Amino acid sequence: MTPTSPPTPLFDNNLMSDPHGVYARLRQVSPVHRTTTPDGTPVWVVTRYQDVRAALADPRLSLNKANARTVGRYQSSMPPELDAHLVNMDPPDHTRLRRLVAKAFTARRVESLRPRIQASTDELLNAITERPADLMRALANPLPMVVICELLGVPAQDRRDFRRWTNTLLGPGPDAAVESRTAMREMHHYLVGVIAAKRARPTDDLLTAMIEARDERDSLSESELVAMAFLILFAGYDNAVNLIGNATLALLLHPAVMTAVRDGHTPVRAVLEETLRWNPPSTLGVRRFALENLTIGGVDIPAGARVWVSLISANRDGQFEEPDRFRPERAVAHLGFGHGIHHCLGAPLARLEGEIALTSLLERFPDLRLAIPARDLAWTPSFHRRGLMELPVVW
Repeated sequence: MTPTSPPTPLFDNNLMSDPHGVYARLRQVSPVHRTTTPDGTPVWVVTRYQDVRAALADPRLSLNKANARTVGRYQSSMPPELDAHLVNMDPPDHTRLRRLVAKAFTARRVESLRPRIQASTDELLNAITERPADLMRALANPLPMVVICELLGVPAQDRRDFRRWTNTLLGPGPDAAVESRTAMREMHHYLVGVIAAKRARPTDDLLTAMIEARDERDSLSESELVAMAFLILFAGYDNAVNLIGNATLALLLHPAVMTAVRDGHTPVRAVLEETLRWNPPSTLGVRRFALENLTIGGVDIPAGARVWVSLISANRDGQFEEPDRFRPERAVAHLGFGHGIHHCLGAPLARLEGEIALTSLLERFPDLRLAIPARDLAWTPSFHRRGLMELPVVW
């Protein structure tokens, strides 16, 4: 089967304002759509659950940009110094680096962070005094920044620029490629300096451990060291921010669920898992490149084509009963953190941050409610992420 163009351009304001509605219409038309990114790069977008799940684990879809045959400014947006990380690699390099970094995200290591995450959460909640309060600014944004920077060993005084860099990297506009290159070069310059400082004065953190793996065991190259530090900071921060924000909003929009959570009848973890299905922080999986001619959902995709899998679309597919309803009691097999060997490495940490943040928030403010109508909430202008600009609340 050969594809037809989508009825409307995909990457436009409609998608940013109503991604669930746009993807619902696309799923009805075809499982795969050929369209273009804002910079004109041809891309194939996979929308249905079974096809997305299979594509995420398909070895014929490579993460290595050397296998791309399309042209666009995004293609060269990543400076070479930051290319050598997990989401640009296939096995065996991917396997080697993931094994090295995975030690920092084991269930035991993540759980050991609970006291520090709880203390940071309490400190942030104690500082909320004015009504209305913006929970994105007061809690969802700063908490993951503290956690991921402490895990890596980034000094507190150096954290103020990371949100700006993250917003730039995920921007949707036609000039995003140029702006992203600038942000990434700034990050690269910063990380090189931090690594040099830790080489001179090692500390007990993940970045020091990665430096030792580089210098003593030669387990990764210098470029891989810098690029992996970039990836952990970037991905580990933003996903947690939007998981906390989206889960909090889900509770505010569903008072009965919030009451059930407060009363102990619905676990906070169930709310987080349903949020990852119903309104996930990442809307698209990492771009992939077809190593050969292949067929997805009956649609032929040529070798070298750029393929994006829509996580937000797959999670609202008919695979789930009443997919548009928020039901934490359902047994979910969502794709909010991906699937297969590229499943999000920091998922356990994001879940723990979300659990502590939501539990503490509801204990501190039992009468929490939105300060504005839900329709007036503003979402981050991005095709890659689903997150609130602000979350104003009163109690």
